[in-house]
Amino acid sequence: MYDTIIIGGGPAGYLAAERLGHAKKKVLLIEEEHLGGTCLNVGCIPTKTLLNSAKLYVHAKEAHKFGIQAEGVSFDWKAVQNWKAEVISKLRAGIESKMKHFGVEVIKGRGEILNAASGDKPARVRSIMPNGNNEYDTKNILVCTGSFSVMPPIPGLKDNPLAVDSTGILSVEKVPKRLAVIGGGVMGVEFADIFSALGSEVTIIEMMDEILPFMDREQSPVVRRSMKNVNFKMGCKVDKFEKSTTFYTTKEGKTETLEADLILVAIGRRPVLDTWGAKAAGIDVTPSGVVADDRMRTNIPGIWAAGDVTGKSLLAHSAYRMAEVAVADMLGKKDRWRSNAIPWAVFCLTESAGVGITEQDAEAQGIPILKASLPMTYSGRFSAENTFAGIGTVKVIANAADRRILGIHAVGAYSSEFIWGGAALIEQELRIDDVKELIFPHPTVSELIRDVVWNITDNR
Repeated sequence: MYDTIIIGGGPAGYLAAERLGHAKKKVLLIEEEHLGGTCLNVGCIPTKTLLNSAKLYVHAKEAHKFGIQAEGVSFDWKAVQNWKAEVISKLRAGIESKMKHFGVEVIKGRGEILNAASGDKPARVRSIMPNGNNEYDTKNILVCTGSFSVMPPIPGLKDNPLAVDSTGILSVEKVPKRLAVIGGGVMGVEFADIFSALGSEVTIIEMMDEILPFMDREQSPVVRRSMKNVNFKMGCKVDKFEKSTTFYTTKEGKTETLEADLILVAIGRRPVLDTWGAKAAGIDVTPSGVVADDRMRTNIPGIWAAGDVTGKSLLAHSAYRMAEVAVADMLGKKDRWRSNAIPWAVFCLTESAGVGITEQDAEAQGIPILKASLPMTYSGRFSAENTFAGIGTVKVIANAADRRILGIHAVGAYSSEFIWGGAALIEQELRIDDVKELIFPHPTVSELIRDVVWNITDNR
């Protein structure tokens, strides 16, 4: 009998296992493929290794601007891929080591709930494995089955050998000469920037009028302008594919075509909902995900859900936090899932990050705001390390009524590294005058938050 069986070994699953193991609970973690889930194996981490290689390549070619001469700069795609594989392997080994350290039993298989606990009868989970199935009893179950890439039903897409999703593009044998990217969301713009930096002729086709529509409306155009070697077809709808040709309709109603050697379809992800026994357990599920409350409880006592499968926030760091909340509830501790200050980051060569509400969010919610922004070039460190003047801004949004910080949005170097501080300001409900009293290290890019706050004027 286990205290908890966890289905899925991605960020939510392995972190929950670690926390429960730390609490001396008997834990079984069932993972169908590799520990680390999408994030480590075919998502966040491999993408960042490719991004780092692309950055080094670009920086080496531009080193002369900083007084450094580097002759004959080139890249070796096979070596880049080898480095990616090495990083993934090391991190997988690290997770495996943690599981052993905390006494977590890990088995490879597809976990499936057979029944929930009832009275004195424990819950039961089956592990479906190539060499046979096994069944296990447990007091609690945590579902962390993650999400999958969406491939839309566009004519000519299915079985098109030139079309790949965000997983497939990570393992292409060579950098394509021409890359078509369908979708201007996070995955689309990150891969577009990476491959354009490595020499691909890249075009993004996006249905919306701007890329990254979740961003503050003043920031999305800054990201787009930073991607100088990417072509954008905004407000366009893809109609069909014919091998290397993408047919799309412009917002003016014209039909146009785009030729490419590789087509990346990056229109989003959906929770995995139909392979782990939700129906058998009687768990409430919607097309958006498993229904879970702010303690990650499902409608069935003794069963929790965390991570992408809930549809609450498809981010690895959100999955970590949901896992901690679920574990706390299992252990009888007070904690809850809060979504008002979830930071996000987009890892292009010019990265961006944000937390809290955008200006358009405030308008939609009828919140009167105070706001200010400054270019990244106000930072001494940013100016010392970057040659592209004008690419980057920091924006702060505050409530006009009580002066609480509501949102912080940044485009430019190190945005992803300091945005956590914005989350802390919002979580702690700090006000404009509170932030003015904080001391930021100098010279750093993060101190722009304080500088921007000092530029908020409300005639007081």
